[in-house]
Amino acid sequence: MKAITDFMGQDHDRLDGLFREFQAMKGSDVGKAKHFFSEFKQGLQRHIVWEEEILFPLFEHRTGIEDRGPTAVMRMEHRQIKGFLEQIHDRIAKGEMNTDEFERGLLDVLVAHNRKEETILYPWIDQSLSAQEAEETLAKMREVPEERYHHCCG
Repeated sequence: MKAITDFMGQDHDRLDGLFREFQAMKGSDVGKAKHFFSEFKQGLQRHIVWEEEILFPLFEHRTGIEDRGPTAVMRMEHRQIKGFLEQIHDRIAKGEMNTDEFERGLLDVLVAHNRKEETILYPWIDQSLSAQEAEETLAKMREVPEERYHHCCG
């Protein structure tokens, strides 16, 4: 069973696609670029909420590892990711589409971060959950209210 790994990996792929669309459009169609960035930012914020409020506590509870270990590192990386998202957002809000420096920083953190999640954290969670627990976890994730993550770009 790979319910969490598959679900979260598919979301990583969806988010990667939105970010690529933003990058492809920012030089030719600012309106579309802003749309793709907004969708990316909100989607990534939701993804982080899923992890920090549902998946990480589940891992920490089951392992007894709370203030150290992989989830502590992941939370630190989330802070970095959020910082880059806000820097890109602030530039775009000012009408400046030259965000390459912040995009590189974001991708440097995000690529390694996603790889760790997909090869270590998510598989561990899948192995530790029964099929019913996995379904309950996914249901909790789907029920996260939009106000927890739906903020971007006016």
